[in-house]
Amino acid sequence: MSRPQREVVFVDGVRTPFGKAKGQYAETRADDLVIKSIRELMRRNPSLPPERVDEVAIAATTQIGDQGLTLGRTAALLAGLPQSVPGYSIDRMCAGAMTAVTSTASGIAFGAYDVAIAGGVEHMGRHPMGEGVDPNPRILSERIVNPDALVMGKTAENLHDRYPTITKQRVDAYAVRSQQKTKAAYDDGKIQPDLVPVATRSTDAGWGLATIDEPMRPETTLESLAALKTPFRSHGNVTAGNAAGINDGATAALLADEETARELGLPVKMRLVTYAFVGVEPEVMGAGPIPATEKALRLAGLTIDDIGAFEVNEAFAVQVLAFLEHYGIADDDPRVNPYGGAIAMGHPLASSGVRLMNQLARAFEERPEVRYGLTTMCIGIGMGGTVIWENPHWTLRQAQDGAGTTDSTGDDK
Repeated sequence: MSRPQREVVFVDGVRTPFGKAKGQYAETRADDLVIKSIRELMRRNPSLPPERVDEVAIAATTQIGDQGLTLGRTAALLAGLPQSVPGYSIDRMCAGAMTAVTSTASGIAFGAYDVAIAGGVEHMGRHPMGEGVDPNPRILSERIVNPDALVMGKTAENLHDRYPTITKQRVDAYAVRSQQKTKAAYDDGKIQPDLVPVATRSTDAGWGLATIDEPMRPETTLESLAALKTPFRSHGNVTAGNAAGINDGATAALLADEETARELGLPVKMRLVTYAFVGVEPEVMGAGPIPATEKALRLAGLTIDDIGAFEVNEAFAVQVLAFLEHYGIADDDPRVNPYGGAIAMGHPLASSGVRLMNQLARAFEERPEVRYGLTTMCIGIGMGGTVIWENPHWTLRQAQDGAGTTDSTGDDK
């Protein structure tokens, strides 16, 4: 029996403000961050009956302690969803939330689900990356990977070696722009709609309220970055200033079949076109977005010239610039990360994929002339992931413009 593939749409996404490790969330549980995100997602979409949620997929890189125990299921229960709603945990390191989205989206496209919640959480202050992990010694003794592959900062230095034109000055300049764009986005009220405030508790300071991303450093200058140490290589290029930090935070997104979204009166912010994950040399994991994007474009029947908006995760500035250089895109192209990125906002590993999607959805809303955009990430242990999305506002614009917008060949004017 043949099954028609259904259209998958991104309905909504929320996130907590991101924190510094040992900062505003030092005494807040990781699971409480994702529970708060799920509750806010449901609150913002009151036309969705909770029992219509078919799955909850929540990612975490370090699945231990308050980030363990089938987090998707326990978070769903604690968020107040009915006992009939199942859930599960997922791990693809930095692309955890991205994989939660693509996994549940695949189920929607196939017809297994109508509505799903996907997201991620990482409390790196409580659970540093790799805590409790016991890697098989053969992975090093049999030279399956170089020891550098297990230290993300060293892989970034290796990427500098692969791209000698990406200098320390270029990555620092990119990092300064990330801080500036993030501040401008906050000043213009572009980030706040994505955020759910989180009540915090500190033994010393008492109660507080997290309302903005704690890692931001808008005062950053080229001079201040030039003075930072390069901890991964003597006289190297990678510093704490041109890379994302060690952060805490959670995200959650609502996905649906488009017909179901229309039936329930839910918004349609993006349509999923396709996605791709690929493996690369673990020692240069930052190169992952390049072949992942090549594969996704091939699957979609598109070229890079068809993409009008880019959200590239800023694990390291060099990784973003390698992607841009490969595709012939300028370092300061306004289509790329227009609201800033992880260098300023933070990168709580498994949660970041949905942040990228939130920001791409905003770019689509503000730029209806753009039809396609993508979210892409490098992934630890040598992978890359890319998701291509279609702008529903473009489709609406085409419908409103009508037949008069095409020439005799049918091409858009």
